[in-house]
Amino acid sequence: MSTTRFLTGITTTGTPHLGNFVGSIRPSVAASLSPDVQSFYFLADYHALIKCEDPVRIQRSTLEIAASWLAAGLNPDHVTFYRQSDIPEIPELNWLLSCVTGKGVLNRAHAYKASQDKNLAAGREADDGVTAGLFMYPVLMGADILMFKAHKVPVGRDQIQHIEMARDMAASFNHLYGEHFVLPEAAIDEHVATLPGLDGRKMSKSYDNTIPLFSSREQLKKLIGSILTDSRAPGEAKEVEGSALFQIYQAFATPAETEALRKAYADGIAWGDAKNTLFERVDEVIAPMRAKYEDLIHNPARIEATLLAGAERARALATPFIRELRSAVGLRSLAQAATAAKPVKAAKAALPAFKQYREADGKFYFKLVAADGRLLLQSTGFDAPKEAGQAIGQLQKDAGALQALSARLAPVDGVQADEVAAALQALADAAAAA
Repeated sequence: MSTTRFLTGITTTGTPHLGNFVGSIRPSVAASLSPDVQSFYFLADYHALIKCEDPVRIQRSTLEIAASWLAAGLNPDHVTFYRQSDIPEIPELNWLLSCVTGKGVLNRAHAYKASQDKNLAAGREADDGVTAGLFMYPVLMGADILMFKAHKVPVGRDQIQHIEMARDMAASFNHLYGEHFVLPEAAIDEHVATLPGLDGRKMSKSYDNTIPLFSSREQLKKLIGSILTDSRAPGEAKEVEGSALFQIYQAFATPAETEALRKAYADGIAWGDAKNTLFERVDEVIAPMRAKYEDLIHNPARIEATLLAGAERARALATPFIRELRSAVGLRSLAQAATAAKPVKAAKAALPAFKQYREADGKFYFKLVAADGRLLLQSTGFDAPKEAGQAIGQLQKDAGALQALSARLAPVDGVQADEVAAALQALADAAAAA
């Protein structure tokens, strides 16, 4: 019944390479197809400004990354795919979170500390060249995550701290202004592949050792041909351990194909033949996507329309939420403030309510409606009113019954399990206090 929200951001400063495809794009596209997952993917162009001062590079990277994800199979009709800078509510939330986040927390951020350590090692002042954007980077990331009430954020282990900081920001805000934010969790996939680059080190633009994902066939062949190998001659057995060629091949091949190359290594395959085998296998995977990529990259208006449509979908969630947050912190209409004093108690007293009814099919149903009238929970049909009443009774006593009764509950679009559980807990608390 419940839907889990996943959120992934991609900084628009580079050109996607094979390592990005294997480690992020391919698994993320596959995960987005799960029916119980609601996926948010965004191009983090505000974040890019911290790292890159070349506006042409940022625009080009935005185009290349968007085209790469779409060519790799990301379906913008099934996910929310948007550009960060198209959501004005995000920088506003960034400010609200800045006001509840301690400077001491930001002092401990890994990226900031790394910059300071690098400066001190070079004999410079600790904060030399450190911008406020770099220092505040974790808050903007927190705004990205918390704006859409993400439950899970897929990250590498080096990014876990940012998720923990986002949780701290959410908890601080909730403590001061009431329960508004979902506390996100880091989703660590221990099996995500890390590809070696041309020189055997991790493939990274920082090392200038990458193979661009959508290289032409000729360029791909040339780059694979330049992968570093040892001096073993044809006929000499070769080790798969530590072989960049073999590791890249394994990420694109089937288990049977991988075993065949493993045997060829043991039999002394020539490095030139091994490189050609890798080239043909990678090109077989990439070629169909390359054609889509080239079509997209030459139609930027089409990508722009896709991103704007995604932004519209994202803002349908962000706009009412930021309105709620503004009101929570006191940024309200003065006319509202003049009349707000009287109904406060009544608003607090308003509770969700169960409603039981019979449909034309003769079966009995119930629903849980929030105090503001929104539908939170909908049952399937029961043969007798007593059965529906018993189910309601279970839910009123124990929010844990949600799981036990999941087969008798129909999903409600846009409603999260934690919101339903909170509503049930409010009913239980009210009953205990009565």
